[in-house]
Amino acid sequence: MKAGFVNIVGNPNVGKSTLSNLLVGERLSIITSKAQTTRHRIFGIVNGNAGDYDGAVTEDYQIIFSDTPGVLKPNYRLQETMLDYSTSALSDADILIYVTDTVETPDKYDDFIKKVQNINVPKIVIINKIDLTDQKGLEEKVAYWHEQLPDAEIIPTSALHNFNVKGIITHLIDLLPEAEPYFDRDALTDKSERFFVSEIIREKILLYYKKEIPYSVEVSIDEFHEENDITNISATIHVTRDSQKGIIIGHQAVAIKKLGTMARRDIEMFLQRKVFLKLFVKVSKDWRDKDAMLKQFGYDVRK
Repeated sequence: MKAGFVNIVGNPNVGKSTLSNLLVGERLSIITSKAQTTRHRIFGIVNGNAGDYDGAVTEDYQIIFSDTPGVLKPNYRLQETMLDYSTSALSDADILIYVTDTVETPDKYDDFIKKVQNINVPKIVIINKIDLTDQKGLEEKVAYWHEQLPDAEIIPTSALHNFNVKGIITHLIDLLPEAEPYFDRDALTDKSERFFVSEIIREKILLYYKKEIPYSVEVSIDEFHEENDITNISATIHVTRDSQKGIIIGHQAVAIKKLGTMARRDIEMFLQRKVFLKLFVKVSKDWRDKDAMLKQFGYDVRK
């Protein structure tokens, strides 16, 4: 039996969550075109058997993929917590996947790259979005990352088009240490249904509202229970200012009604049952800088 933690790190908006969802085979992480979409560290668990992938795999295995927030220089306490998640992923990885792309400035956060250089685990550099460059541009990126991380294998991909992703799994299985499973063999993730419901609502806010609104929002689930054939869910959308509350609700509550409809449809698909969803908006001033509120929202606040 092989088992281990494969932690996925990298800068914002390089396609970490898209890649993670493809590798897990399920949609666990929010995917939008906006940076800083992922706020938590999310485990996606893949269980497999000997003989998978046309007989190339000779042992049963469990891979725990860990999607992490994009690396950034924090401006408030929430972002410090997000950076802590990414940094901690370096210390408990059996295998590290560093995701970059053909568009970003690769030396944007040199301090984090130095930490990646200093860890002693197998590393894979995924150069994503190769559909956005030519052969010469790709060769330049490959040469750059060979220089930065000479002990890493470099794999060019296009996660958006699911190109060159399948082979990553078989390579990871080869690198996994021998170990017993860390989770039940039928487990998919370490997160609860409540967590994913809150993430679906937050995703719709990211997609529907513009400017600073999505980055000032957190969602808490206040009620979640089944009654007959329907699940009743009550959620509060927390914002930092009164003006943001007005924008979320919209004129004659048109905006929040549309948000609720969009979120309910996806929640029903996720839960595979009917849902009655109630949304409320609350001004929770400076919640992004308050440890007590961050803990309430499920963040692992470290001193």
